[in-house]
Amino acid sequence: MTQLTGQERAAYVQNMFTQIARRYDLMNRLMTGGQDIRWRKMVIRLARVDNSTALLDLGTGTGDLAREAATQFPQAKVIASDFTLEMMRVGKKHGALNFSTADALNLPFPDSSFDAVTSGFLMRNVINLNQAIAEQYRILKNGGRIVILDTTRPKKNIFSPFIWLHMHFIIPTLGGLLTGEREAYHYLPDTTEGFVTAEELAARMAAAGFKNISFRRLMFGTIAIHWAEKH
Repeated sequence: MTQLTGQERAAYVQNMFTQIARRYDLMNRLMTGGQDIRWRKMVIRLARVDNSTALLDLGTGTGDLAREAATQFPQAKVIASDFTLEMMRVGKKHGALNFSTADALNLPFPDSSFDAVTSGFLMRNVINLNQAIAEQYRILKNGGRIVILDTTRPKKNIFSPFIWLHMHFIIPTLGGLLTGEREAYHYLPDTTEGFVTAEELAARMAAAGFKNISFRRLMFGTIAIHWAEKH
């Protein structure tokens, strides 16, 4: 899969998420030890969501992040968008959300439509990272905020052997047992190790025009949250 590019990779990713949609949330809980619940709350806080916010959760999957925002701020205008229909179908079973089919590289929203754009584990999957960032910049209002939660390439440290074991053995084994799609859970470490560093993602956000860019590493350096503003 790591050799695929362009539309071939996009089709692979879409099919993969279709196959694992039913067990996606459970696997997230298990892979992160439940920490993803806390991370979502951090994303909503960093996006400065309140009841007057127009929020787009991009690559929403089953809508966990969007649902967290809607639960905390019932008056906020929250749109949960993804390009995998099956993920959104599963998400609808967990509660009402305003789901919208959208391609991160060509968003169907006018310029300056949203106060905040969030994403959870989307950016390493897009086939053109710079274009995905530029589209999020385009649809944000001036003063709007972007928050990106994703995996990141960990720096070498004392935990590196254990991280490698977790990513290359435990996750694929557990994913295979729960979903029957072991290959999909080889995809996670492959894309994590092939994704840009946290510093490089921040640089690309700056190149797109974002200001006041910050990031924080989590989970032994394998996860990062980036946040920034449009001016």
